[in-house]
Amino acid sequence: MQTTKNITEKNTNDFYKVPEMAFDINKLRADLEDILKKKKFWDGGITNFGAIPMNQIPNDSDSIKGHKNRGVYWTIADESGKEVTRDINIEEEKYTELLPEFRSTYFAEVYKKLSEKFKLGRVRILLKQPRSTLSWHRDPECRLHIPIITNPGCRMVIEDVSKHLPADGSVWITNNTKYHNFFNGGEQARIHLVACVLESPFKK
Repeated sequence: MQTTKNITEKNTNDFYKVPEMAFDINKLRADLEDILKKKKFWDGGITNFGAIPMNQIPNDSDSIKGHKNRGVYWTIADESGKEVTRDINIEEEKYTELLPEFRSTYFAEVYKKLSEKFKLGRVRILLKQPRSTLSWHRDPECRLHIPIITNPGCRMVIEDVSKHLPADGSVWITNNTKYHNFFNGGEQARIHLVACVLESPFKK
């Protein structure tokens, strides 16, 4: 017989808190303010969502524009239940060059340490507006999250489980290869550093 404890353990294993790794949340927030003075969140035509790329394919500024700032995903768009493809495939492994505006910030140190531990693709600062949600979708790879600004109404939902990721400097990896979304039920914007992780820590 499956106990409540077993159900909980099973359902939360798509949220992996990286042990013995954390960053200074105050430094992240301070340097985020400086970045926002130079760069604006790009909405890319997606309502209530914004992205600032942190890295690119070396010497290829086009690699962070348009559809390449979003990348392929799959969604169930209507009552038919049929899965459909959105956007384009990305060569994630080629994104290795930190953009100039980040090189003298604390984000550069964070990027370096993450890159030493994980095989990363695109790294972006993502914004979710208050009282809004992402689509129900799945991605080609897992995602690494460092929450920078959040509130208790921010929840990530993977299949049937929702979880709040606190902005305390912790590093999380989420199993975005399963159907999921993110909603911000608060009254302030939610901002995370989010990276594509090319080698999954989750069992298949």
